[in-house]
Amino acid sequence: QVQLVESGGGLVQAGGSLRLSCAASGITFSSTAMGWFRQAPGKERAFIAAISWSGGTTYADSVKGRFTISRDNAKNMVYLQMNSLKPEDTAVYYCAADRRTIRAVTTTPNYWGQGTQVTVSS
Repeated sequence: QVQLVESGGGLVQAGGSLRLSCAASGITFSSTAMGWFRQAPGKERAFIAAISWSGGTTYADSVKGRFTISRDNAKNMVYLQMNSLKPEDTAVYYCAADRRTIRAVTTTPNYWGQGTQVTVSS
């Protein structure tokens, strides 16, 4: 079974930083595109960042220059470094995976984690 487990969420003040981690299992991680989404109350789940198996990345405009996605294939881990956090970044953050392409991860990923809450106070 495929499992994605997020960690690192919590409460942070505006302007602060947080790093989210996602541990993947049950997949050939090195050939899997990974991504991060977020969902605020009353809003649709939105794509924020993705990384291909070869390390190429893509970001939503809302987080460009502030968030960085990375991966460690030796550890089957993907990370989201979040800097200059804003109250509007408050949401449940989800790790996602897709064995197809990075584009697939940005739209309809095959697998999802359980989510981790990030709250940014003003």
